[in-house]
Amino acid sequence: MREESLARAAPERLRQGDRAALRDALLASRADTLETFARYERALPRLQVPQRAELNPPLWELGHIGWFQAWWLQRNPERARGAGADPGAPRAASDPLDADALYDSSRVPHDRRWTLPLPDADATRLHLARQLDATLTLLETAGSDDDALYFFRLALFHEDMHHEAALYMAQGLGIPIDDARWRPAQLPSPLPALAFAPSVWPLGCPDEAGFAFDNERPVCARDVPACTIDAQVVRWAEYLPFVESGGYGDARWWSDAGWRWRSGAGLEAPRYLRREAGRWRCWRNGQWQVLDPAHAACHLTQYEALAWCRWAGRRLPDEAEWEQAAVTRPDSFHWGQVWEWTASPFAPLPGFVAHPYRDYSAPWFDGRPVLRGASFMTQPRMRDPRYRNFFQPWRNDVPAGFRTCAVT
Repeated sequence: MREESLARAAPERLRQGDRAALRDALLASRADTLETFARYERALPRLQVPQRAELNPPLWELGHIGWFQAWWLQRNPERARGAGADPGAPRAASDPLDADALYDSSRVPHDRRWTLPLPDADATRLHLARQLDATLTLLETAGSDDDALYFFRLALFHEDMHHEAALYMAQGLGIPIDDARWRPAQLPSPLPALAFAPSVWPLGCPDEAGFAFDNERPVCARDVPACTIDAQVVRWAEYLPFVESGGYGDARWWSDAGWRWRSGAGLEAPRYLRREAGRWRCWRNGQWQVLDPAHAACHLTQYEALAWCRWAGRRLPDEAEWEQAAVTRPDSFHWGQVWEWTASPFAPLPGFVAHPYRDYSAPWFDGRPVLRGASFMTQPRMRDPRYRNFFQPWRNDVPAGFRTCAVT
């Protein structure tokens, strides 16, 4: 199946899927979680990682996944109400009893996660097995409507998000992930750009689409001027001439914030790239490999994307332009190799109402950029053209790249 077809079909099955599809997906997601965690164990016998903003202790990550599922399903007396549930409804006691104090990301500051008295790996795996059994038992008797299945879908997508984070954490730590599913693909030479007339685009996820994250709703009308947008993302073949021409040392191409970031980071090329004997190499699976120029330019900050655009006389699309192209031209708008930086700030759509998982969106409406699409590390079932991702513009651990629009 073609990548973009998979990106369209898989989420529809899970955002609107029945209990059987959810059961299969929950089991598959847990298998991937445990397989990737086992790779961490082989590479890091003591499971210790540096204390950095972009990392979490692997053992904490594993326990948090189980805690989250139990909190919103087994312990949630209002789980059948879906997005209308009261997040403050009293919960049953946790198992183990101190799980809330260990794994609740709202209560446990990031820097404390390295010093917590976490259960060991075997005990954590046993807890996750019991917790998943309880989830599947609840699923057997759950209703079939969107409200009844809302928290099952949320727990599934939450685990899938953490699995992708585990993959790009492994990239930074040099942990090999030798699974063909999580490898970048070659892209063809640039395809003809797509032209769009002025329009009014219904930005967001319609009610009939089944599950949606709170920041995807309600649908709002956005005026979209005429634009010409790339059919695919920028590859290394297009990006590297900027680097080779001294772009990382030329302040003309950078925003003020971007130049401060580049100067502070001391980078002369993208993270995970270096040049040896006239050849570009990339850091992947714990070793330096010859860079394939047909791969999407990846692990770039928004600052780097904006600098390339200024150098090339292009611009980033806003999220309405991106979504319109992805939804209306699914056969010619190719996406899914990297998360794509946009020019849009992450903000609530007019009429936004937070869902019970309050920490998902609202705390991050701070001007950080929206990313659209998906990456080669994203579970296919997570991919949806209306999904809004969001990261700080300086993040280059995330597998992010960009496409551009013509400047008019």
